[in-house]
Amino acid sequence: MKHFFKAGTGLHANRSRAGTLVVFLILAGTSFLMLLPFAYSILQSVKPMEELFAFPPRLLVHNPTFENYRKLFQLTGNLWVPFSRYVFNSVFVAAAGTAGYVLVASMAAYALAFGDFPGAKLFNGIVVQALLFNVTVLTVSQYVIIARANLMNTYWAVILPVMATPLGLFLMRQFMVQMIPKSMLEAARIDGAGVFTIFRRVVMPIVKPAWLTLIIFGFQSLWSDAGNRYVYEEQFKALPTVLKQISGGGMARAGVAAAAAVVLMLPPILVFMFTQRNVLETMATSGIKE
Repeated sequence: MKHFFKAGTGLHANRSRAGTLVVFLILAGTSFLMLLPFAYSILQSVKPMEELFAFPPRLLVHNPTFENYRKLFQLTGNLWVPFSRYVFNSVFVAAAGTAGYVLVASMAAYALAFGDFPGAKLFNGIVVQALLFNVTVLTVSQYVIIARANLMNTYWAVILPVMATPLGLFLMRQFMVQMIPKSMLEAARIDGAGVFTIFRRVVMPIVKPAWLTLIIFGFQSLWSDAGNRYVYEEQFKALPTVLKQISGGGMARAGVAAAAAVVLMLPPILVFMFTQRNVLETMATSGIKE
């Protein structure tokens, strides 16, 4: 350890204090640029009407108010469908869809990473090629499949397309291949463990950073998905739909729109805060490996 660190300083031996300061300033500046949109959204949501349309525009708030949030919750109380129904739809779809997304991706990745069956390399190649397709390209085919399966105006219409995303399968497979030696699985089989026991008690704890990353991706995608392509009945619509309708009243509801944006972005931020320690580790070990 003494070859890599100076005693009592915590600095790398080949990096000067000036170099460390430069790195710190670059990272601080990058962090500021990344946090600026969030701070701007929050500040906009507490601005009174006269400050929202002030010229020249001002970033800081002179007379903060929570009137925009009061109007938002007042408008949600006058809906034809109870507001709690929209909240339930979004929470249920995000929670159930994320759990299914992680489970399906993990089980499929386990089979592709350690399964010995004909066509394994072909399936792995298909997964890699599927990463090249944009989600928009698949919209028509997904709509036809969901319509013919009689899944329109159901929760499944929103959940199933996310569960079929190849990114989760790719990340889980690459992480398993690089982090889990086959000798460990063979030792578990010698001890009498079955396939599902090995998957649940050996594989999943080791790849925890990977499935925590999938939770972030899946929850963010499902929470922000209004499902307007497949859901037309009001009782099945999600929270983003109703908040967009409420805030779409022109300039008079600009403050309400800002408050709605803050309400929608809080749950994904909270999920990320609880799981962000494992994201970098997952990304560092998800390179393609033959």
